[in-house]
Amino acid sequence: MPEPTPSNPATVHGAPASRSAVSSVQAAARGPLGARCSRRTLLVGATATAAALAAFGATATEVLAADTLPWTGERAPGQNQPSQRAYNPDQVLAWDPSTDPDAELLRARVPLQERAAVLAAAQRDPELPAETQSLVLAGDYGNAFFESHPYTDVFAQHLFEYWQYADVHASWHGMAAVGTPKELYDPEEEWTERWFEFGAVNLPNPGYTDAAHRNGVRILGTVFFSDNDRGSQHYAELLVRDEDGSFPAVRQLARMAEYFGFDGYFVNQEQVSVSMDESERTTYREFLAALRAEGLYVQWYDSVTDAGTIDYQNEFNANNSPWVINDEQGRVADSIFLNYWWDHEMLTDSADHARSLGLAPREAVFTGVEAGMYQFDQPYDLRDVRGEDGTPMTAIATLGSDFTHSDMDGKTDNALQHEAFDRARQWWTGTREGAGAPAEDAWQGMSSYIAERSAITGTAFHTGFSTGHGLGYWREGEQVSGAEWGNIGVQDHPVTWQWWFEGDGDLRADFDYGPDYVSADRFGYMPVGAYEGGSSLVIEGTLEGEATLRLFRTELEVTATSAAELTAQVPAGDVELSLAVAFADDPATLVRLPLDGELAAGEWGRLRVDLAEHAGRTLIALAAGLHTAEEQTVQINLGALTVAPDTLKAPKRPHGFAVRQALTATGELLLGWELGDFAKISRYEVSADGEHLGAVFSDVLYVKDFAGTSGTLELVAVGHDGQLSRPATLDYDLSAGAGEVEAEAAENGTITVRWSQPGHPSTRVTVEALDAGTSPFTATVKPAKGATSVQITGAPTAGGRFLATVDDRRVTPVSVIAAFVDTEVEPYPQDFAEFDGTTLTLRRPALDDWSTLTVTEDGEPLRFETTYSQGERDHWIRGRADRGSLVQELASAESRVVAVLEDYAGNRAETVLREG
Repeated sequence: MPEPTPSNPATVHGAPASRSAVSSVQAAARGPLGARCSRRTLLVGATATAAALAAFGATATEVLAADTLPWTGERAPGQNQPSQRAYNPDQVLAWDPSTDPDAELLRARVPLQERAAVLAAAQRDPELPAETQSLVLAGDYGNAFFESHPYTDVFAQHLFEYWQYADVHASWHGMAAVGTPKELYDPEEEWTERWFEFGAVNLPNPGYTDAAHRNGVRILGTVFFSDNDRGSQHYAELLVRDEDGSFPAVRQLARMAEYFGFDGYFVNQEQVSVSMDESERTTYREFLAALRAEGLYVQWYDSVTDAGTIDYQNEFNANNSPWVINDEQGRVADSIFLNYWWDHEMLTDSADHARSLGLAPREAVFTGVEAGMYQFDQPYDLRDVRGEDGTPMTAIATLGSDFTHSDMDGKTDNALQHEAFDRARQWWTGTREGAGAPAEDAWQGMSSYIAERSAITGTAFHTGFSTGHGLGYWREGEQVSGAEWGNIGVQDHPVTWQWWFEGDGDLRADFDYGPDYVSADRFGYMPVGAYEGGSSLVIEGTLEGEATLRLFRTELEVTATSAAELTAQVPAGDVELSLAVAFADDPATLVRLPLDGELAAGEWGRLRVDLAEHAGRTLIALAAGLHTAEEQTVQINLGALTVAPDTLKAPKRPHGFAVRQALTATGELLLGWELGDFAKISRYEVSADGEHLGAVFSDVLYVKDFAGTSGTLELVAVGHDGQLSRPATLDYDLSAGAGEVEAEAAENGTITVRWSQPGHPSTRVTVEALDAGTSPFTATVKPAKGATSVQITGAPTAGGRFLATVDDRRVTPVSVIAAFVDTEVEPYPQDFAEFDGTTLTLRRPALDDWSTLTVTEDGEPLRFETTYSQGERDHWIRGRADRGSLVQELASAESRVVAVLEDYAGNRAETVLREG
């Protein structure tokens, strides 16, 4: 995706360029993400050692850009916190969940939900065609090169809250490839000084996948090839075929999508140095079609033409449409993301060309918007996408809409998050406050083009108005944790309209995160926090008479036992609350339903209305009704809203609740249980002696900073109507038994496990390799009575992690995660080098932990050009060798050629490639 960087400005600037001006524009250089490298503020975090960088020949330069992570202090991840990695083509082809670090802890488990049927009268703008698709290609929590976690201890990070305007989401974040030590990353260094490998295949953050699926949004992994950003990686490595003509990489990519729970891939092919002949183009398209045949959604980027070269078209035409549909392969991709330099005529022609091919342009052709670079000052007016009838002619895709947080000064400051919320609201709805209309010459907001959607369907709905992060956690109005947190995977359905007030008065709305939250200056409400989760919805201002705040677009079937319940409190003013609803048989009319119950001053209370008289009808909108007899200042906090049959039963008590790992030395817990059906369970919540530890829809929860010594763990399942199951309880005792455990591996394959308290006669010590396949090394020994250590022999010496557990059979077993000694490295395979006279062609080593490859000719090292024009080196640096330097011209066809492969542990192995 052509974008500017600090060193190479965009090729095209200013007003929409003409066809001739943009038809042959090549991609500008960019950072490893293909991301916005220009307007990032510096967050000083944990730095890599200078020695690690020096070893790769890195030089310090002026800091021109910085990234959100790594987090430091209390926000820093736990020592063993599960984190995603990316994959190079070799790792894709070899992928297996049993060898992928922490793979089982990084799965999204929420299935893709159906959305409500299109009903124009239920939209805020009934004229918008609901079939206009929207794709959001953006960072998730941040540029998590090494720290992409499903959930964190951070409030001040980007959480997407506008799923109602998205149909497809893809994470554009960039991650280091499996096996890369995170010590190689120094966030203080300029972006060209990232001397490690970024994988070509990135998977979506599992927390984001769960949130997307709750809202009926498909979510995609990304496949990104470019000369600088992915170094030696080449798209053709994914296009190899089996003897039967099938693509092993397709099977693997499909396995990964199924295992990790996402829906397809965004394919961005931008290797400028590569030109494809007809056979290569055919193979690539057959590869894409094979992905679709696996049931995966595939979007192609407007980069390669039918001639096989990089040539951005900025419209859908005969040059790029064969990458979506053609006579030879038929349908190749589901859609295309058009490059950004378009105008009205080009988009008109794009829609016409799509229809000529039998494609629906509002579903298959996505007009690209470069949000991250241009932000609210777009040089290409998106209003050009509107046809003669004023509605979008094509679908719309945005790159980098997370700029609202990622490029904001003070983005990691909790006290400034209201600014990020206002910026996001402006991008998605057109105004920072969610009131009025944007100026004619200003950014109009995505809601001007995309009709709101909803996955609130069926018979039951519940929300706690939780946005997926907080400065504390509440349960039934009681604060049960004071820690900041972020977990988009358990985010409630977003309020459909931010904001849609009707009626009398001057009212504003905000999310109330409690006493520690700093709201925007326009607000004056008293923060009360949440009723459940991390936030409540607060309405404040002046009111005289009646007003409504529309909340949710729904498709809820009303049964003979259905009822609605609103949990609220009124800290200021004398306000009567009602529930306002619209039905599918009369969508234009809001019906006010009186609520029974009373609210005590300053306290949460529940108000209820029976819906039985409306049985058989369908609710298509829910709103809060407000009424006062005289003008006054008011504050109303909405803590929860439920619509459900009274006959709906609470989920069953969870089964199989257990401590899987108690890592006392690092203050970490890993808890597990049997996963129930999402149709009946919205999430699970875990607490320890009344203190909230976390919430997920999964069968596993990682807990950081656990300081408990003994007590009771409690697990409840939360239904889609908010009902809680009976708790599954688990007594734990870490004060007795082994105490603190440590383990150390020696070069001779001996592992010494030590613990602090003398062992009981029933004590057993087990060592088990992690991420080591389906038959990992494992050993169990019985130490002598009173012993505080034991040795286990015969352990691997090729690196990797292991879990050592001391279990005295009476109290909670205690574990530690440590590393095997790494004294081995496989030599560079001789057949990875191909000689043709004086020409040597090298293939990338396939090991996960290789670091450098030195190749000598008669003792003299060959030179390797680096990416981002950082100069030659006398060795190949993983991730940073320019692909062109893998073809070397030797001085002689008879010389001696030797390869020395080194891994990150410093092990070296020599291979004689040619005797000479």
